[in-house]
Amino acid sequence: MALFFIFKLNKILIKLTLKELKTLPEMLEQLHLIQQLYPDYTIEIYADLLEEMLPNNYKQVVVYENEQSVGLSGFWVGTKLWCGKYLELDNVIVHPNHRSRGVGKLLTEYLNKKAVEIGCKVVALDAYTNNFPAHKFYYNHGFVPKGFHFVKFLEE
Repeated sequence: MALFFIFKLNKILIKLTLKELKTLPEMLEQLHLIQQLYPDYTIEIYADLLEEMLPNNYKQVVVYENEQSVGLSGFWVGTKLWCGKYLELDNVIVHPNHRSRGVGKLLTEYLNKKAVEIGCKVVALDAYTNNFPAHKFYYNHGFVPKGFHFVKFLEE
C-alpha cells in the first residue's frame, strides 16, 4: 500500500509517495540511499545483511518523489522488559538534496502512527553521538534520550 502526500515548496507542488517495503528485491533498489550512511556497501554486502535481517521482522519504509526514492527508514518491532512492545527506527536516511523538505517528518510520523496502531508503548532509535543535526530533528519530533547504547567491537 502506498500513501500520497502533496506539499508546496517555493510555489512548486511536490508529490511524495510513502511505501512500506517487505521484500529483498524492493530493499536492494534502495542501495543508493544506504550508501549515504555506508558508502563502502556493495550490493553483495547489503544483500547479505538483509538476508539475515528479514527473517527477524526487519522492514523498510521509503519516501519517493516523482518515483525516485529520496528517504528511508528501516524498522523493527519487538518486545523488551524495560518498555514492552516497541517499534525501533533503524538507519533513517534522507538524501542530502532532499533534506528540509518534510521527508524525515513524513517517515517518523508514519512510523509513530504505525507503532500506535500495532499497540507499541515506545518508539525508539539510535543516533550517532556526533550527528547533531539528527539530534535536533529527533528532539523537535518528541524524542528524548533515555540512556546510552554501549558497543564493544569484537573484531578490529
